[in-house]
Amino acid sequence: MTDINRIRNFSIVAHIDHGKSTLADRLIQSTGTVADRDMKAQMLDSMDIERERGITIKAQTVRISYRAHDGETYILNLIDTPGHVDFAYEVSRSMRAVEGSLLVVDASQGVEAQTLANVYQAIDANHEIVPVLNKIDLPAAEPDRVKEQIEDVIGIDASQAVEISAKTGLGIPDVLEAIVTRLPAPQGDPDAPLRAMLVDSWYDAYLGVVVLVRIFDGKLKKGDRIRMMQTNAVYPVDRVGVFTPGMLPVDEIGPGELGFLTASIKQVRDTRVGDTITTERKGCEKALPGFKPAQPVVFCGLFPVDAADFEDLRDAIEKLQLNDASFSSEMETSAALGFGFRCGFLGLLHLEVIRDRLEREYDIDLITTAPSVIYHVYMTDGSKIELHNPADMPDAVRVDHVEEPRIKATILVPDDYLGDVLKLCQERRGVQLDLTYAGTRAMVVYDLPLNEVVFDFYDRLKSVTKGYASFDYQVTGYQQDDLVKMQILVNDEPVDALSMMVHRARADARGRSMCEKLKELIPQHLFKIPIQAAIGGRIIARETISALRKDVTAKCYGGDATRKRKLLEKQKAGKKRMRQFGRVEIPQEAFISALKMDE
Repeated sequence: MTDINRIRNFSIVAHIDHGKSTLADRLIQSTGTVADRDMKAQMLDSMDIERERGITIKAQTVRISYRAHDGETYILNLIDTPGHVDFAYEVSRSMRAVEGSLLVVDASQGVEAQTLANVYQAIDANHEIVPVLNKIDLPAAEPDRVKEQIEDVIGIDASQAVEISAKTGLGIPDVLEAIVTRLPAPQGDPDAPLRAMLVDSWYDAYLGVVVLVRIFDGKLKKGDRIRMMQTNAVYPVDRVGVFTPGMLPVDEIGPGELGFLTASIKQVRDTRVGDTITTERKGCEKALPGFKPAQPVVFCGLFPVDAADFEDLRDAIEKLQLNDASFSSEMETSAALGFGFRCGFLGLLHLEVIRDRLEREYDIDLITTAPSVIYHVYMTDGSKIELHNPADMPDAVRVDHVEEPRIKATILVPDDYLGDVLKLCQERRGVQLDLTYAGTRAMVVYDLPLNEVVFDFYDRLKSVTKGYASFDYQVTGYQQDDLVKMQILVNDEPVDALSMMVHRARADARGRSMCEKLKELIPQHLFKIPIQAAIGGRIIARETISALRKDVTAKCYGGDATRKRKLLEKQKAGKKRMRQFGRVEIPQEAFISALKMDE
């Protein structure tokens, strides 16, 4: 067991693409934790999707041993965290397991919105913070300006910030020294009853459920009988180990250490993130304060394309939920799509990632309905219902008023693009709260309706600012507004998956753009298809897809014109009959593309 004063636990926090995973790579490489021949870029990003998109989704941990200048060998436990706002829950969870943070800031870009969001989480968790300026080798790097910015915007002393280039390895020894000298050692009593926090858990086909734990007091060794304090379930520990990124079994882990255990746990469901683990006999009295559960913000329906895959989808969703505590689901049925699940996500990127993982890792073809948020509907009889799916909106006569969730959005943007950003926020029914400057960058704070943000606000923001703006939000509460349910009818039949809540003033424009888009996205059939947008019984927009026409008069030559007319009349009657019974196949891409708002 390691001496507790020789342990340092820290996480790396930063905005997207400021170099967290690359810095983690260099720390692993320079200490010889992984042999050079096994080294690969983004060592800790193990999922295919992470490597493809170049982002971190799951926080990953690794144990590094480092011989410092004072001749002592230290054990450094590093957690590499995601930078995207959709995975902020993953970050907050990792924060509770460590005592300090390296705040990585790109020396050319400076402080961005997520830098703020993530560093505030670290400050909330009482972390000691060491600022690190990365990408110092770029010609555009301005370390002095960025240090000032860190002091002005975040309010931490940056005079001692470590200047590095994670790509070339410049300054990495200084980072290791700073971790050892400036971050505190963990506290804990090895002789007290076991108290460990369950930081994460995932399912492994060979070992069952693997549980990542942080020991606060006591010791954990193979053969112990442990008890989960939330569920009161008891398990015998099969193996205990640490990550050097691979799994390395050890005899025991003590206070201040991060490690894993397996205990023939069959269901990931039994290992709740944030739970306290103690021993069955002589356990600790008081549980550790857990994490507040993640609040899903965006909801959408997931349905299998083939109804026979429903059971597979259920298993896949259960397995993913084990690994991702911020993703929630419940069963639902839809007239058009059959059985499926209504799932809650922390944002659109989160939704895309989960959808990709389901399709890839579990090989299921999915239909995704329009993302929506939770509305509060107040009825005329005084009752209140929570509306997850716009298709379930009660009859307008019985509704008194509807409230929608609002968010406080913080946008950091270079001066040149400020006008476009303000215009975008005004278009989305935003209310400006604040506008301040940090150097040449404006920091705009807006009160926005969440349902205007969940579709493609982020994409639009990136495109109007050429990728320079950064955006972060938190949900503030509910507010009443004039909202109505808009339905899309294809061939006179309502399509549940495309119903949505819109503001009355903008319903006509949204309806028109939806119909125009669907006209392009739905392929032609042998009969003509009307596409309509309706609010209640009132049609507000319509487009018609013309019929594919077979040339029935081709074999007619010579003779009377009535022969041709007769064939055409026959075709017309056939098309009319076909339209009555014809089913319109709406392709999967149409659902997603139709919901992205354009100009």
